[in-house]
Amino acid sequence: MKKQKIGAVVLAAGQGKRMQSKVAKQFLELNGRPLITYALEAFEKSGIDEVILVTSQDEISYCTDEIVKKYGFSKVKAVVAGGKERYHSVYEGLKAFRSCSDIQYVLIQDGARPLVTEAVIERAIEGAIQYDACVVGMPVKDTIKVSNQEGFAAGTPDRSSLWQIQTPQAFRFDLILDAYEKIMRCPEYQEHITDDAMVVETMTSCPVKLVEGDYRNIKVTTPEDLLVAEIFLRTK
Repeated sequence: MKKQKIGAVVLAAGQGKRMQSKVAKQFLELNGRPLITYALEAFEKSGIDEVILVTSQDEISYCTDEIVKKYGFSKVKAVVAGGKERYHSVYEGLKAFRSCSDIQYVLIQDGARPLVTEAVIERAIEGAIQYDACVVGMPVKDTIKVSNQEGFAAGTPDRSSLWQIQTPQAFRFDLILDAYEKIMRCPEYQEHITDDAMVVETMTSCPVKLVEGDYRNIKVTTPEDLLVAEIFLRTK
């Protein structure tokens, strides 16, 4: 059986305003290295064939020289400029693959998740091949409340059916590219898009499979998250 060709779009274009830092969070130092290098290293060691790194226009040279070349990430085939919102950046990454590769499946990864593992990446690949669309995540541990506009509890959903969603999110390439092309033509659907699965859920009839991630696969968003990531990396 012919091996499927797998690509990954790694996002490093965010501003990270909640980090309260002049440096974008994906480039903050984490245990002596830029944070983004940890996700790229996990993909370098995984079964992924090619990576597109998406960053801001101003950071392309820095990422090329100080991240990709310096740390020897041979699977990164291009560094491209992202857009205003996350979904714009994902679309730019997908377009880069469309113009230069023949991948069949693609994983989309937040560069601010430095603790993604090869095992999680492999589960996402397997999920995409089997189901066409999947996201990694974990069942929530806490009770969740729904708030009304006045800030009062309006309901308590069944915790057993709730998952906290992580990345990578993985898809058959033509499915996710087509979904993104459709949503980019429909601004009315873009306002509440927070992840790639929502694009597929909104623009196609394909169900999205939930695949086991890892509770340590946190997204570094605040200074406290950076401290937690440092501890996890030391005990990895």
